[in-house]
Amino acid sequence: MNLSDNEKIIIVLGASGDTGKYFVNYFLEECKNDSYKIIATGTRKTDYFEKIGVEYYQVDITKKEDFNKLPTKVYAVVDLAGAMPARMKGYNPYKYIDVNITGNLNVLEYCRETGADRILFAQSFGDIKDYGENNPFLTVDLPRKFSFTSDHTIYVMSKNFAVDMIENYHQMYGLKRFIFRLPTIYLYSPIDTYYVDGKLRKIGYRQLIDNAIAGETIEVWGNPERVKDMVYVKDFCQMLYKAVFVDRECGYYNVGTGIGTSLIDQVKGMIEVFGDSNHKSDIIMRPDMPNSPQYIMDIEPAVRDLGYKPQYNYIDCLLYTSPSPRDAHE
Repeated sequence: MNLSDNEKIIIVLGASGDTGKYFVNYFLEECKNDSYKIIATGTRKTDYFEKIGVEYYQVDITKKEDFNKLPTKVYAVVDLAGAMPARMKGYNPYKYIDVNITGNLNVLEYCRETGADRILFAQSFGDIKDYGENNPFLTVDLPRKFSFTSDHTIYVMSKNFAVDMIENYHQMYGLKRFIFRLPTIYLYSPIDTYYVDGKLRKIGYRQLIDNAIAGETIEVWGNPERVKDMVYVKDFCQMLYKAVFVDRECGYYNVGTGIGTSLIDQVKGMIEVFGDSNHKSDIIMRPDMPNSPQYIMDIEPAVRDLGYKPQYNYIDCLLYTSPSPRDAHE
């Protein structure tokens, strides 16, 4: 690979996933400095990155030898690779250990061996989301609190351990580290299903949008005033982009907008945006049904440290993540 001495290489692991594609595109749109070069990696075979002029390498982070395909000197590693419950058919906890722990140890060794200045890592908010039952406002510094009785437990534990390994490399080797705790990130994908308890299901908000388009009755389950922080993928990309360049040693950030949208307002927004003016969906309240999760992410540290400013509101999320999105990159 021919690289100039002054070129700063940014490796994006997991770039072939939906979030990774959005970040690579966001970087290309925002970065006008030719001294930075982005390289995409992923486990999938794809020609997507060739079409947009970005080098792409198939890399399985569980295989240390796969890193030999990549540059031997890098500036930053953006680590979006990982195994997660929403993409796991059945239940195979070994996958979480292999990818999220062993794989990320290989990533950290690659950072050390190539003299990387920093690593950016996508963490799950599963370690603190249970606090939302009592207080939806989730701060960055909440102690870990999660269930030990679900098929998500080892997933959450594996992500927590990866964060601890990163802290070890930060303190032992001086690797700058920036951790991003993610709730649901809203984006457009042609895939509108995911796995729940290992079984394939339609993504909830995509089903509601379909109902609104068809003018079908929509049920609002549980307490309609429970709120969610609806963050669009490009606001997450903004955080990552700014952390690539920020002059800091480390940071731990909740990803979000800092604003909660109630369940009833979510449904009303879907009906308003997607409903036929001549045949709007009726809403039926179902307080007898289970509540949805609730959370608002505290974004003040990202605002303070990174200059982060959310650009997309809830209606934007609907327009950009719907079956016919405004700004899909494919």
